[in-house]
Amino acid sequence: MHSTASDGSRTPAEVVRAARKASLAAIALTDHDSVAGLPEARATGAELGVRVVNGVELSAVEGETETHLLGLHLRDTGVLERALDELREMRNRRARQIVERLNALGVNVAFEDVLSQAGTGVVGRPHVARAMIAEGWAVDARDAFDRYLGAGRPAYVAKEQLSMRDAIAMIHAAGGLAVLAHPGAGGTRERIEALRALGLDGIEVKHPSHSSSDTARLRGLCEQFGLVMSGGSDWHGAADGPRTIGMMQVPADWLARQDAQLAALGRAPAA
Repeated sequence: MHSTASDGSRTPAEVVRAARKASLAAIALTDHDSVAGLPEARATGAELGVRVVNGVELSAVEGETETHLLGLHLRDTGVLERALDELREMRNRRARQIVERLNALGVNVAFEDVLSQAGTGVVGRPHVARAMIAEGWAVDARDAFDRYLGAGRPAYVAKEQLSMRDAIAMIHAAGGLAVLAHPGAGGTRERIEALRALGLDGIEVKHPSHSSSDTARLRGLCEQFGLVMSGGSDWHGAADGPRTIGMMQVPADWLARQDAQLAALGRAPAA
């Protein structure tokens, strides 16, 4: 799940309330490059009886390919927060460069307006798109990305990247499990084996973008390499599809196996 701490549309407390309404027993709040929403989410979860797993979603690279890595069951979020400070500064630099390119193209959006759209969250291209929409420079987010912000478009700026090795190490330093996010058809045996050698702990097996064959293959790879399984809706707060809260029906046993893996590593789940 994602909240306003990154690119979601609902506050951490609202995410947990929505989870309770959907009759979910547990969720992981995994904002992009941010753990700022976790205290609020966990407090609301304790109040409503929803288990909130401390999480994060990091953007990293394998070679030249961007990969998303989930950190689940983080214990020392302070350690991760310090490491994320530099990543947030990288995102701010990128957003400023995007705005400069837009301005050079005659799209008069102010960097301050982009920061206002991000609020307390980590700034990203969706916030630039929202600022463009608010000022009448784009009809909607798709229009903004198709004409200006998407890869290969005139205002696109590539991210300064974090390696998968360093991203896995960051999550381990915070006491968490490093889980490859939504690999889909790209979750091959060779790739998983290489990431396992870097310390990968698990794979997101259930995800809205996965076909039934993807899910079956990834589940088999988890069993083959002794990796934990995770799953989720990747919900960003939309009231309706295509990704809706609770849609993936993730087995409770998968969470129990994650807890068991943490215990085997000498890391009890965060209280």
